[in-house]
Amino acid sequence: MGSPVVLGIESSCDETGAGLVRDGRLLGHTVASSLDEHARFGGVVPEIAARAHLHALTPVVRGALADAGLRASDIGAVAVTTGPGLAGALQVGLAGAKGLAYALGVPLYGVHHLAGHVAADTLAHGPLPDPCVVLIVSGGHTSLLLVRDLARDRIVHLGDTVDDAAGECFDKVARVFGLPYPGGPAMDRTAREGDPRAVHFPRPLTAGPPEKRFAFSFSGLKTAAARWAESHRAAGRPLPVADGAAALQEAVADVLTRKAVAACTEHGVGTLVVVGGVAANSRVRTLAEERCAAAGITLRVPPLRLCTDNGAMIAAVGDLLVRAGAAPAPLDVSIDPSAPLEYAALHPVAAGRPVAV
Repeated sequence: MGSPVVLGIESSCDETGAGLVRDGRLLGHTVASSLDEHARFGGVVPEIAARAHLHALTPVVRGALADAGLRASDIGAVAVTTGPGLAGALQVGLAGAKGLAYALGVPLYGVHHLAGHVAADTLAHGPLPDPCVVLIVSGGHTSLLLVRDLARDRIVHLGDTVDDAAGECFDKVARVFGLPYPGGPAMDRTAREGDPRAVHFPRPLTAGPPEKRFAFSFSGLKTAAARWAESHRAAGRPLPVADGAAALQEAVADVLTRKAVAACTEHGVGTLVVVGGVAANSRVRTLAEERCAAAGITLRVPPLRLCTDNGAMIAAVGDLLVRAGAAPAPLDVSIDPSAPLEYAALHPVAAGRPVAV
């Protein structure tokens, strides 16, 4: 008999996801998004997101079970995102996960959201090589990590963003350019009609002190793009949005892939894994492929459906933790909306006991 079926629940932002994984294999998953409800505000509204999770949680769990051809009684463990994320949104997912785990009499695991993005790749390409370099790029996070055993070892941060993340830069500049929310996909679509060499935007932190060589900064790039747009409008010239989008996308992709390949080379690591919502960007994927091929590095990127937030990636972490014999979380486990990424398991406890990993 193999490992138990692990149900994963994700509710950190505006997607409600449920997935089922056993022995590293994705059995089924369903995602509901409240994106349309936030679009008119130009960003995610926490209260709207929390209420949407409340309505969507039961249907997505049922949907994942139906997709897998399983019943609730087949679930052997429950994993849930306990941070980082929006506090109200996380609370909804955790409350649902606790209720299911208690009702089914199965162990509960608190999972770090970003570890879920890393684990998502295992569902498409199998176990992560030990070690590998992971580039996480999303709306709120940009990090370069050295990962060994995801379920057991501490995750080493080679570099993180010091201000805006890559996805946040896309969203904010898209708004300045008059593109719809979410900005990342809109920027990608628009850039296909533009010339990436038409505007030379800066490549932040690609030169400077050695200790910053793997850090990221996209605030200045965002400002440069905004000033470029303002200068056209102030002069009464039409804004060449496609060129601006292509040039901005090129700058972001250049910085991300240049630093990621350099990290692999410096640490003697032969595999780069690119995950997170911005990993769906076509230019980031293409440039990563070109630069990894030139450097003799194996590139792994999850399929598009597993790049954005989903319950399958949380189930994947839970499955790894179960198979590694990790201790489950107590039922008074709480959320940590600003949790740092140190381990895949995230078990902050409400009663004040030490964090268990």
